Amino acid sequence: MKKITILLIAIFAGQSVFAQEQKYDWKTMKPDQRKQIIQKMSPQERMSLLKQFRENMIVSQLDVPQSDQPEFKTLYAEYQDKQNEIKSKFNSNQEYDNMSDEEAKKQLNLSFEVGQQLLDNRKAYAQKFLKVISPQQLLQMYQTEGKIRNKILDRKQDGSGNSVPQRRRP
Repeated sequence: MKKITILLIAIFAGQSVFAQEQKYDWKTMKPDQRKQIIQKMSPQERMSLLKQFRENMIVSQLDVPQSDQPEFKTLYAEYQDKQNEIKSKFNSNQEYDNMSDEEAKKQLNLSFEVGQQLLDNRKAYAQKFLKVISPQQLLQMYQTEGKIRNKILDRKQDGSGNSVPQRRRP
C-alpha cells in the first residue's frame, strides 16, 4: 500500500513537472531570458523550480534507472524536506559581535546540536537510499549536493547571479 501511494504521488508530481518543463525549454533559452522568467515567478515558484532542477540534476548525475526514479525522487524530496526542517532550527544571520559570551555559547551549542541532527538524518536516509541506489551512487549524490550548494552560495554572495571564483575557506 505504501509503495502504491508513493508511486501515485511520484506520478502526479512527475506530470506537473513535465507540464512545467513543457512550458519553457530551459536548455535552449538564453541566460537573460531565463533570468527574466525566473524574476517574474513568486518565491514559492522559484523554490519549486530550484527543487525540480536539483532533483533532475541529481537523477541525471547518478544515472538512476527509469524504473527506480519515482521511488528515488520521492525519497530525495523527503530527505531534503527533513534536512531543511532541521536547518531551520538554527538562525545563522545574527549579529554575533553584539552577543554576550553566554548568548554566543548557547548559539554555539545549538549549532552543534543542529549539526548532529543533520548528520543523524543523513545516516538514517543513507540506509533508505541504499535500498534504491548503490553505495557509489549515494557517495556521488552527497558530492553533487555539495557542489550544488557551493554554486548557489557563490552566486548568492555575488548577488548578480554571475559566477564568481570559489570562496576561500580558512
